[in-house]
Amino acid sequence: MSPAEAALVVDDGATVAVTGSGGGVVEPDAIFEAIERRFRNAEGAAGLTLVHSLGLGDRNQRGSNRFAHDGMVRRVVGGHWTWSPRMQALAKDNRLEAYALPGGVIAHLLREIGAGRPGLITHVGLGTFVDPRNGGGRMNAAAKEDVVELLQLDGREYLRYKPFTVDVGIIRGTFADTAGNISLEEEPADLDGYAVALAAHNSGGKVIAQVREVVPAGQLNPRNVAIPGALVDAVVVVPEQMQTYRGRFDPSLVGRGGEFRKPQASTDPLKRIIARRAALELRPGDSLNFGFGASAQVASLIAERGKSDDYCLTIEQGIHGGHMIDDDLFGMAHHPSVIIDSPSQFDFYSGGGLDMAFLGMAEMDGAGNVNVSKLNGNVNGPGGFIDISQNAKTVVFCGTFDAKGSQVNIENGQVQVQQHGRIRKLVNEVSQVTFSGQQALSRGQRVLYVTERATFELKAEGVELIELAPGVNLQRDVLSQMDFAPVVRAVRTYDVEVMQ
Repeated sequence: MSPAEAALVVDDGATVAVTGSGGGVVEPDAIFEAIERRFRNAEGAAGLTLVHSLGLGDRNQRGSNRFAHDGMVRRVVGGHWTWSPRMQALAKDNRLEAYALPGGVIAHLLREIGAGRPGLITHVGLGTFVDPRNGGGRMNAAAKEDVVELLQLDGREYLRYKPFTVDVGIIRGTFADTAGNISLEEEPADLDGYAVALAAHNSGGKVIAQVREVVPAGQLNPRNVAIPGALVDAVVVVPEQMQTYRGRFDPSLVGRGGEFRKPQASTDPLKRIIARRAALELRPGDSLNFGFGASAQVASLIAERGKSDDYCLTIEQGIHGGHMIDDDLFGMAHHPSVIIDSPSQFDFYSGGGLDMAFLGMAEMDGAGNVNVSKLNGNVNGPGGFIDISQNAKTVVFCGTFDAKGSQVNIENGQVQVQQHGRIRKLVNEVSQVTFSGQQALSRGQRVLYVTERATFELKAEGVELIELAPGVNLQRDVLSQMDFAPVVRAVRTYDVEVMQ
């Protein structure tokens, strides 16, 4: 099919599940563009339900931005929204029904739908905003349906994420053969393409795959086939298909060599302090995950020190090893050692295989709760944050102490706060619970909150201030700039190593 012909498969009111992640990873954008064009020409594709487990787009035009038009999408069930400000605006104005669920939950739910099982039953999400007692994943007033329910099995609480019918699955690969088998061998990740295809096919829907090239049947190495032709209804060939938003093919992203790129940790002195303090928690042999932003600097610091082989480095996109990339290509790595599908990676996290996670924090409160999913009415979504933070044995949240206008200088190993930020991040009560301190205590997790000024630890008595950076005044720079009073007992000073 051509992209325009593929767009005709999407009927008004259809539920469309898609693959993709930030930076254009495995994003079938030519098909998205054709669907968008069809809608804007008033030729159909209206009132859709869009389902995506991870964030996709360029904060402008591509990815989920293609669907961000009044009337085009009736409902969005998304793991991560920040790559599409236009979609966020539609949700904020109640011009669509907005739901945000954990990224791993959506990927696993699609797999369960495809397997004909009664939805996804899991502990992931308990105590957070996706728990039906706390909103059930509804992100605006327009979202009224119950998409998750609370269950008790053998005396324990679980959540059941309800199944739905998938009418169209849109996936991407590198090659298809003439039997419809799809290989992703030159893609930086597999993501959830198989789960999307399985859900659509076994729902009685259609599966469309965008690829760069078609080869004769039998030419693909069967070990490289990720989606069998039995699940694929049509193939769209896009010879100019980009590997990522940055270009056509970088062999280093699939572990085939290419230019060796050793990332450097940020030169921002505050981020370096945060990363170095967080890195003190590292133990050789641990399996690790890194979130977006300040927490990703820990991965860069490990690479800068030449210590990558000391740990099992992972990202929820299914990447193990290599040198992980931050910013717009977050979710990929140069020279990865392993690439698996994201549902399998989330299985590893959900089952407790992760020793330590380094994650961001937009807000935290005195109960140890953290919010990254909804700020100032904008739907950010959790991405893989809940699946990861709820199941890692140790969680280290990383972020600056405050935001917007903060001026902090580092001189002679001392932190000098010149001006406090206009936005406090340590608040009385987070506006949405993406991580539950109460649940963490009940699970026996160790939880740290690392900033450039101070480090806190979650204890049964509350959030305890355990360390201060040298030069920081406890009352002026920390306690007076918090909306809650932490537990204060024996407060240490940051190691010299952290301040260098």
